[in-house]
Amino acid sequence: MFERDRLYIGGSWVSSPGDRIAVENPSTEEVLGHVPAGTASDVDNAVAAARAAFDGWAGTPMASRGAVLDRLHASLAARAGDIARTVGLELGTPRKVAERVQAGLPLTVLKGYADLAARPVPEETVGNSLIVHEPVGVVGAITPWNYPLHQVVAKVAAALAAGCTVVLKPSELTPLVAYLLIDAADEAGVPAGVLNLVTGTGPVVGAAIAGHPDVDMVSFTGSTATGRAITHAAADRIAKVALELGGKSANVILDDADVTRAVKVGVGNAFLNSGQTCTAWTRMLVARSRYDEAVALAAKAAASYSVGDPFDDATRLGPLVSASQKARVLGFVERATARLVAGGPDAPLPPAGHFVAPTVFADVDPSSELAQEEIFGPVLSIIPFDSDDDAVAIANNSRYGLAGGVWGSDDRALAVARRLRTGAVDVNGGAFNPFAPFGGYKQSGVGRELGAYGLAEFQQTKAIQR
Repeated sequence: MFERDRLYIGGSWVSSPGDRIAVENPSTEEVLGHVPAGTASDVDNAVAAARAAFDGWAGTPMASRGAVLDRLHASLAARAGDIARTVGLELGTPRKVAERVQAGLPLTVLKGYADLAARPVPEETVGNSLIVHEPVGVVGAITPWNYPLHQVVAKVAAALAAGCTVVLKPSELTPLVAYLLIDAADEAGVPAGVLNLVTGTGPVVGAAIAGHPDVDMVSFTGSTATGRAITHAAADRIAKVALELGGKSANVILDDADVTRAVKVGVGNAFLNSGQTCTAWTRMLVARSRYDEAVALAAKAAASYSVGDPFDDATRLGPLVSASQKARVLGFVERATARLVAGGPDAPLPPAGHFVAPTVFADVDPSSELAQEEIFGPVLSIIPFDSDDDAVAIANNSRYGLAGGVWGSDDRALAVARRLRTGAVDVNGGAFNPFAPFGGYKQSGVGRELGAYGLAEFQQTKAIQR
């Protein structure tokens, strides 16, 4: 059992007057442990601690802040095995993916911010003006359950490097790994009040952070609906908001692409983390002349995704995070009118756990629910197109614009990629870059995370005339 009965506020572990939240193992449906259900008064205390620590931390030279982040990285890296195991238990991510992505990626991002802080950009002069970049202030970081440490580190590391202080609320579904970060921060000597942890629910703790008069900026990753509510709450006091929201990304396979590789990588992308990935390429758009070939390859690839215990190395697809998420995903599958070519609601699954079979639909109407809504499960839609212009029109026919892929001859694929209204595009399987700006167009969000652009998100720009 993972029993964490305290919050971390002002550099100390403190009790909360609230109840406890049970954390479930989605593979077995058994309770793993408990965390505090924080209250609005806990948020008040955490924000006060962050405010008290702000001037000292903001006044610390950036290179010195980088040294603190370096110590934090070393302390967190020593816990890499515990991170992968914890995420495997509370989220159900298969072991190999948990080690490489859920533990490895946040360590890479954290080290990147430590290095970035160690070499600050020289101040700029424009005419008679000195341009300086200063921390925005106290940051409320509200993070999701699907990448529970990466999404925390992407916000916290950038904010701390910039000189901000932070009140963190992780998802109540996967809060345990955040405690490993706080343990590491305490061990690394992050100054008291610079990083504070308040666990709890969105309607209580999240709402209190979003509406708090002493929170200068809210950085949120999650659903578009919740992002909209946070924006309204922050607007009342004109607070800055950064949002990384939903996605319905298109994977465009042109007629001159290596279809075998494009489909294999595309299916893997769509099913990563059981499809619980905001950047998942859940719409596979295929040139009509290669369409039947791609559908057959996708069905075969989906059948190779064994479902089960995330700690069994043969498992490629773990459970969904909760019973409600499973019911939501199955609702989309059961309502679909497209041609089912793999998986579906009747596919055999383990008797316990929130599992959904890897599912592929062909002949999907581009305007249908299946092609328009973010399902957030292992469900892939395949759609034919007749020309490059047609592919671009279908890909851009979405209220989201977070990620995407294009496959084909290099110049042609790049030309199509430039026309997609989305924050990131991989051409012919280009690797994810954790130091490139990450964020979306349209209802996929506002602002950018990762690398220098992520650091700038937590800064204000000042002109000093002399």
